Amino acid sequence: MTESLPPDIEDYQELNVAKFNFFKFYELARPLESPKIFLLLTPDFKSLFKDIKRSMILIKAAGGIVSNEANKFLFIFRNGKWDLPKGKIEKGENSRVAAIREVQEECGISIDSSGDKICNTYHIYEINEALVIKKTAWYWMRADKQEKLVPQLEEGITDARWLAPGDLMLVRQNTYPLIRDLLKVLE
Repeated sequence: MTESLPPDIEDYQELNVAKFNFFKFYELARPLESPKIFLLLTPDFKSLFKDIKRSMILIKAAGGIVSNEANKFLFIFRNGKWDLPKGKIEKGENSRVAAIREVQEECGISIDSSGDKICNTYHIYEINEALVIKKTAWYWMRADKQEKLVPQLEEGITDARWLAPGDLMLVRQNTYPLIRDLLKVLE
């Protein structure tokens, strides 16, 4: 969904905003095996996005892009895919505190400092046949002298690794499209 055509977009299918129904679109797009770009041009992105969000369960989460003294970045391998550490915001927590807590819990490290907020991302998935939209707040973080990483196995995390920028192809080849987009901030 956008108010203007992105200059670098190719090979997309444009959707008719006048006839757009998110739930019908989701049912048609869900079984597609390979990712496809659908473009919905709308004069009022904020209003349309609010309507879509209101029609689903909202889960708020937070996570981090963590670097260390060797300028490597922290990644986790969860449920068969590379990911960034993140998790749900608990009642009474703000997003920055939740992001730090989740990174520490999922990787068994201590965060030395947290920096600026990078962005918010949204993704949609199903829980018991109900559509959920997860809003994740992302922050820059630093964790120096953290030799040992301890993946949180009970969360489906089987590996946690520091990767140099030149090694990020490993992640890009087996991650979610949203994480692949988020990694552009490292380029």
